[in-house]
Amino acid sequence: MESQRQRKIAGIIQQDIAEILQRAATDGGMKGVLISVTKVYVTVDLSIAKVYVSIFPNPKAKELLAGIKSNQVMIRHELAQRTKNQLRRVPELTFYLDDSLEYIDKIEQSLKGEENPIENRDLLDKRKKS
Repeated sequence: MESQRQRKIAGIIQQDIAEILQRAATDGGMKGVLISVTKVYVTVDLSIAKVYVSIFPNPKAKELLAGIKSNQVMIRHELAQRTKNQLRRVPELTFYLDDSLEYIDKIEQSLKGEENPIENRDLLDKRKKS
């Protein structure tokens, strides 16, 4: 179970990283790409933050996630600048793609069409546990 401190730090990180990533996308000439940070989990010792990002439109998601991961050091540095009055030590960041919106959309599309996943479970991709 998460402590109050973990939740508070996760909230700070979530808000700042969302701003950092969205600005980077806009400055990088990616108008119309929406990057949101859906959840941040911080380990008990506050050394690692798992950051879940949702990217829309989805076809660019994997490519953008790779870009985010390759700029991890720069993102962490900018986060340190923004949070220097709130956090003594910025946790190590690990980024994951949050595909839950896409998963929900697939279910809705399937329910509207003839292919009903309730009757034929093989139609839905198996959900990856993260």
